[in-house]
Amino acid sequence: MDWAWSWKTTLFSLLEDVPVHLRPLIASISLDGTSATTLIIDGNTGEPLARPYLYNESCPDALPVVKSIAPVNHTVCSGTSTLCKLVSWWNNDKSDKKSIILLHQADWLLWFLHGQLGVSDYNNALKVGYDPELDSYPAWLLSQPYSQLLPAIKAPGTSIGHLKGDVRAQFGFSEDCIVCTGTTDSIAAFLAARATKPGKAVTSLGSTLAIKLLSTTRIEDARYGVYSHRLDDKWLVGGASNTGGAVLKEIFTDEQLEKLSEHINPMDASPLDYYPLKSVGERFPVADPKMEPRLHPRPESDVEYLHGILESIARIEAKAYILLKNLGATQADEVFTAGGGAENEKWTKIRERVLGLRVSRATQTEAAYGAALLALKGAQQK
Repeated sequence: MDWAWSWKTTLFSLLEDVPVHLRPLIASISLDGTSATTLIIDGNTGEPLARPYLYNESCPDALPVVKSIAPVNHTVCSGTSTLCKLVSWWNNDKSDKKSIILLHQADWLLWFLHGQLGVSDYNNALKVGYDPELDSYPAWLLSQPYSQLLPAIKAPGTSIGHLKGDVRAQFGFSEDCIVCTGTTDSIAAFLAARATKPGKAVTSLGSTLAIKLLSTTRIEDARYGVYSHRLDDKWLVGGASNTGGAVLKEIFTDEQLEKLSEHINPMDASPLDYYPLKSVGERFPVADPKMEPRLHPRPESDVEYLHGILESIARIEAKAYILLKNLGATQADEVFTAGGGAENEKWTKIRERVLGLRVSRATQTEAAYGAALLALKGAQQK
């Protein structure tokens, strides 16, 4: 799979999907991408110089180097961090490293729309080492030889420039349409949920399980895969587990998930104790690159098996919220659910029982809605 070009193709097919009569009315565009999905780009042509490093890829070879320069338990001290990916590429690639830029998935795709290479936002840049509290790259990072690759940083939802002329002409957007910096996938999902008070949390049940809790306190601890994103004057504390919908879809079809769920009694606790992972390695609430998936023993009943997996994912979610509280974050008092898993009412009831909190489906469950809110913010600042 040529990931980068499949993303570009998808972006332009989405622009094609915008109804023709609405295109002249669009004032602003933004988008979200998976956190720590990393591209090394030719600064002259915008072409990727290597295959992208995907969000869940670990670079253990770079971890000792990163740990030797970063503060103890910093967010970058995880094999899947953007900085570990950059260091691994820097140490293993023998080509000339002039005119090269590091971009995240969202940055690179937005470049096709605004044409200015080398711009990112402080949400996507967190895992490369950017300090959103100081609003700058820290000195320990800037002193490294590869710091020349780091992109310029703006706040999410900030206008970068107008939509490129060729894109405007191709699709019929207005001359005034601007392109704004984006954010990460789970932050966009949080924005979509409109959870605006400390203590409100959003669990994104997509291919993975991502948790974001609005807190007045910033928490960072790489031992548990916990980090904080800046959200205006507050902090979005959380992390992303490798458990989630991708595991379910390897075992059951969408139709099976729907039909089997109907027969689950969500008030009954499942005795099955699993740790559902698609492959070896976990990021949060335990950072363990060697953790093995645990999906056995499998009972004869598929209903019992699905119940056990759903309940086990709920236990991981509960463990995550307890961990955040213990580390000093504002205590969660309500959880909104985004992503595909928000559709499963039985799973919601299981999670409510296991978490001991009110759990409801977010009014808007798509991260894209959050990206649209960022675009609106940028348009209003014009």
